[in-house]
Amino acid sequence: METSIPVSPATRKRLGYESGAALMAEGPQVLHDHMASKITKALGTAMPQMEVRFSNLSVTADVVVVDDDSKYELPTIPNTLKKTFISPKKRVVRKEILKDVSGVFSPGKITLLLGQPGSGKSALLKMLSARFPMTKNITVEGNISFNNVDREQIIKTLPQFVAYVNQRDKHYPVLTVKETLLYAHQFCGAELSEHGKKMLTQGTPEENAEALRAANALFAHYPEVIIQQLGLQNCQDTIVGDAMTRGVSGGERKRVTTGEMEFGTKYVTLMDEISTGLDSAATYDIINTQRSVAHKLRKTVVIALLQPSPEVFALFDDVMILNEGQLMYHGPCNKVEEYFESLGFKCPPQRDIADY
Repeated sequence: METSIPVSPATRKRLGYESGAALMAEGPQVLHDHMASKITKALGTAMPQMEVRFSNLSVTADVVVVDDDSKYELPTIPNTLKKTFISPKKRVVRKEILKDVSGVFSPGKITLLLGQPGSGKSALLKMLSARFPMTKNITVEGNISFNNVDREQIIKTLPQFVAYVNQRDKHYPVLTVKETLLYAHQFCGAELSEHGKKMLTQGTPEENAEALRAANALFAHYPEVIIQQLGLQNCQDTIVGDAMTRGVSGGERKRVTTGEMEFGTKYVTLMDEISTGLDSAATYDIINTQRSVAHKLRKTVVIALLQPSPEVFALFDDVMILNEGQLMYHGPCNKVEEYFESLGFKCPPQRDIADY
């Protein structure tokens, strides 16, 4: 785990509270360390955190398959009449989406969820965040808990604590980037709650006052902080757009999607394929920021990627590998090569670990 960056008195002077740009003057790592230091002293204890635990998780779907041999026949009159009176045969096939998957996502760590398309990455993240579409043809087995509390007991309030970044970008196309983030901020609580203020009373009067000042400044300027973190300054006044309305680029729209889910008091962040449309530098910066959030603010961060670069892979603490819904490995990134070599799978020369 990365070591904490000490915040010197000189740095505190440069870290102003008057705007988002001032808060981000020294970068996200310094900001997170500064906030964690102030708030921890006023809390009198460690930052609130949430462990995600799941055991023997299986998801199956009953899918109707149509056996229609007539689609390969020539479109003659007899064949057309036959289609009219004889319907194609239908049968139900059971598809296993997740197969007996168990694991723990710990606070203070950033985990890479790795697997090829169809491996079950999205299904796992949606199950954990209670966003998986539960229809009558879906069967779910196993247990999911947050801080040892069963998910079903807190499922109505789960979105308050768990953020899920979808693969697909869904926005109001006529709002600008800044308006979209302000909208999300307002609906997630644009001010420090009374409960939050009461929690920041366990330090000395000076520590409590400084923590309250820092927290209020962060809440007041958080949309601008997110714009700075995600590199959206140049397009913040451009409409988001969609397939029918011209707006920001696909990579910028993906960053807006990521930024939208940063608002509110979330202890767990689940991100699904956030690198789509982004260049390697933007992907690195976003994941490096999430690494800082996990380490400094004790958040639980899980990010699903398809083909991370070696530099991006090195940012993660743990990796979970799925293949066709089955768990292949879950543990530290620096032990994954050793694990597969013990099974007889040696990484070829000049091949990076993530591709291997």
